[in-house]
Amino acid sequence: MKKMRVGAMAAATGVAVVLTGCASDAGNAGDADGATTIVVDMWAGSESDTEALEAQIAFAQEQNPDIEIKLQTAPWSDYFTKLTTNMASGNMACVTGMSGAQLGGYTEGFRALTDDDLKTAGIDKADFTPGSDGILSFEGTLYGMPFDVSAMLMFYNQDMLDAAGAATPEIGWTFDEFEQIAADATTDGKHGFAVAMGGYQWLSMPMSMSGKQAATEAGVLEIDDPDFAAAAEWYASLATEKKVAAPVASASDLGWGENQYAGGNAAMAVDGTWNAVSYLNNDSGFTAGMAPLPAGAKGSSSPVLGSGYGIAKDCENPEAALKVMGSLLGADAQDYIASSGRSYPARTASQPLYFESLDEEYRDQVQTVFEAAFENTVPLYMTNNWAKLESYITPNLVSVYNGDLPMGQLLSDAQSQFGN
Repeated sequence: MKKMRVGAMAAATGVAVVLTGCASDAGNAGDADGATTIVVDMWAGSESDTEALEAQIAFAQEQNPDIEIKLQTAPWSDYFTKLTTNMASGNMACVTGMSGAQLGGYTEGFRALTDDDLKTAGIDKADFTPGSDGILSFEGTLYGMPFDVSAMLMFYNQDMLDAAGAATPEIGWTFDEFEQIAADATTDGKHGFAVAMGGYQWLSMPMSMSGKQAATEAGVLEIDDPDFAAAAEWYASLATEKKVAAPVASASDLGWGENQYAGGNAAMAVDGTWNAVSYLNNDSGFTAGMAPLPAGAKGSSSPVLGSGYGIAKDCENPEAALKVMGSLLGADAQDYIASSGRSYPARTASQPLYFESLDEEYRDQVQTVFEAAFENTVPLYMTNNWAKLESYITPNLVSVYNGDLPMGQLLSDAQSQFGN
């Protein structure tokens, strides 16, 4: 792909960039002079994030010369607060960015997408990672399509494993093998594994072990399902009984597991594919590796995660908005994010460019593990009050990992309080 400077692309195609967050006219689809204007709203945490969005908007502008496209951004910490306000007042941007994890609380603001809508956008779900249409689906209804996809992996410290004489995790490994490696690597004041506080990080292991989820596809909470609960209790026992993981020090340590691993205090930890490169280039200087999650009775599986775009329900010109969204999820924009190495694109045809962007020394490992992990991903099912559920569970995990609260009791209490 021919590369242009982002600023040059934006200037050449007339891209308007607004950095003030969500404006009151966010959903406008027409100007006084009769031109069609579509606003795109997305979070951006840095100048490089904004430049990357500008580059993608430039592709959309070039492909839709009869539409004026305006980009609005806000930091992640502010984005959803402003989105809540705009949704309540009917002022959502026609094309609005959405994280799969937050979708349940915002479905009322989005247009339910039909097959005809996808055709208008030029989107064929077959071009995307299998199952990724579930990222922005809720209760069986499609509200958007993703621009990137992620899976959960087991990251390991090869130096710690070698020093302890422990085996190395491999594609196709089992939970029995995981337990043995964790036990062998727990030595000299270090632990073989690091339990997690983050929802994706701690849920993924019980999901892969049990083949069950905390909610159904219809959005019904079943976090106390016997199979899932048993797997979650096993997960907690890694800290309370098996002692292969350290208990969490404080409820404020939201990145406990990942930090224990990155700091060289734990030989293994679960995290997303989005952190693969940073772990391989870690500041601690250890040799890092990765593998898909261990396989349970139904095989290895990981929730497929990601972010994308949807169309505001109140958009005045949904046809134009769909065309813009289609371009933002099209081949040119997807090739751009892949070749820049910023994230793993949702379009399968663009994914090889992501691997080509990586250093040769670990390119083959990343590609092999990613491809194996994405062969066995499943949509993550959530409820419409998922954020409240997580806010309840997360601080209580500290008591679970310290042995003061049984995991089964926490899940039962959560079911009683947040069940539909």
